[in-house]
Amino acid sequence: MTATDPALTALAQGWSALALLHGRIEAHIERALQAGHDLSVREYSLLDVLSRQHDGDGGHLQMKQVADAVVLSQSATTRLVTRLEDRGLLERYLCPTDRRGIYTNVTEAGLKLLEDARPTNDAALREALDEAAKNPELAPLVRVVESVSVPA
Repeated sequence: MTATDPALTALAQGWSALALLHGRIEAHIERALQAGHDLSVREYSLLDVLSRQHDGDGGHLQMKQVADAVVLSQSATTRLVTRLEDRGLLERYLCPTDRRGIYTNVTEAGLKLLEDARPTNDAALREALDEAAKNPELAPLVRVVESVSVPA
């Protein structure tokens, strides 16, 4: 295969379209969350991921799992947790069975902010997808996103 191979060109164009769709969606949601709730997309994602934790087997996430879920490095995730902790939206505590482990939970204030921000996030996502669907290059990707079914 050469650099001008049609298959590689199509693959690169598909990747470019996917990156464009992601960037547009993220930017639209970011503006809405910042304006309405003083939250970034990453902060919202972190609160959302941590709010889904539960007591019991596998209920609390390790920092690496949280980092993977919000698509950040572990150090960036730690800094993000610290910022939200400083705002009173998260709290950390030692794992009761392993004193080396630290858990992070969403506070009542964090849960309230997440509840208030969820409709903004959802509406901004819908708006961004609707706008992207008007672009013939992005419309097939929008249909794929809309068809994905993730188990609860």
